[in-house]
Amino acid sequence: MIQIDRGAVAVVTIDRPEVRNALDIPTLLELETAFAALEGDDGVRAIVVTGAGDRAFVAGGDIGDLNSRQGLAHYREFAEVIHRVFRRVERCPKPTVGAVRGYALGGGVELLLALDIRILGTSAKLGVPEITLGLFPGAGGTQRLIRQIPLCRAKELMMTGDAISAEEAVAIGLANRVVSDEDVVAAAREVAERIAQRSPLVLSMLKRTLAEGAEMPPSAALAFEQAMIGLVLDSADAHEGCSAFLERRPPQFTGS
Repeated sequence: MIQIDRGAVAVVTIDRPEVRNALDIPTLLELETAFAALEGDDGVRAIVVTGAGDRAFVAGGDIGDLNSRQGLAHYREFAEVIHRVFRRVERCPKPTVGAVRGYALGGGVELLLALDIRILGTSAKLGVPEITLGLFPGAGGTQRLIRQIPLCRAKELMMTGDAISAEEAVAIGLANRVVSDEDVVAAAREVAERIAQRSPLVLSMLKRTLAEGAEMPPSAALAFEQAMIGLVLDSADAHEGCSAFLERRPPQFTGS
């Protein structure tokens, strides 16, 4: 259900075409295992996440699976797993890039919100339609969405359940850019490959600074940033980068 193509840029593919790559607990647990393995692989510098086929990135949660659940305890099992997995994706120390063709709905958008950079194909349709099922986004969507796009647009998307085009998603800041469907994975790889040339140590510290700072008041976040950049200046990579600039040569970052 989860395919991994390893390399300096690893590609993680959610592969359940029979249900448009919808998420169920086994798929989520495989995704968690994949991220744990890639985080521990020093040869991997960045991660691309995509969906198999051209119909969907992730078309949401597996509705048949959700509909089979009765009782608070059973539902909490799914909710706790998906929250834990998406939090792991969000806090991954390695940069992540989403490559989207077709539908990204419900849990698909919520997974996308946990990724750093999002590249959309022209066919992409994004939405959080849970309200049409008598639900609302419950995999982090209510909180991540209001922190990443204007509040009024986030409320409109969640309250109407309407899907938006790739171009509109970029216009409201939900994604980075739109390319042709044929080029979407290659474009995501190209971004990831450029990022992979940077210091893996400094990238991980940058991601931590951004994630932790977003949950602090500005005064605390600025103090945290000051402390983190001080730590960065103790790294060999920081001095390699500065020396390479002064010597007019490409830097050779080692992650130390």
